[in-house]
Amino acid sequence: MTVVIDVSGAVEILLQKEKVDEFSRVMQAGALVIAPDLYVSELTNTLWKYHKAKIYTEDECVKYIQNGIKYIDKFIDSKEIWQEAFSEGKKNKHSIYDMFYMVAARRSIGTLITADTDLAAI
Repeated sequence: MTVVIDVSGAVEILLQKEKVDEFSRVMQAGALVIAPDLYVSELTNTLWKYHKAKIYTEDECVKYIQNGIKYIDKFIDSKEIWQEAFSEGKKNKHSIYDMFYMVAARRSIGTLITADTDLAAI
């Protein structure tokens, strides 16, 4: 099974949040974990916000980012899927960023791990 994980899903696991057990089981069941290459910048930005809010130290944030990047076996080049993501965003009236993950999951016939209930519904 291929698994696609978005940053909201990764943060659930990294920070041991509410869905950590469920998401960890799905990740472990996957033979391949993929994400669009924008995952790295989104993860970095998310952890920067935690640091800015003084929730985690810089060292903690760096470690979380490094570990989150290690979750991914293969990154999908956004240049390969942007048109489909744009089309799906228009159709679903939803963030194009999120549609990159949805398209990656659909193309790989994979399971999408996300804490975003709106994205999960799509």
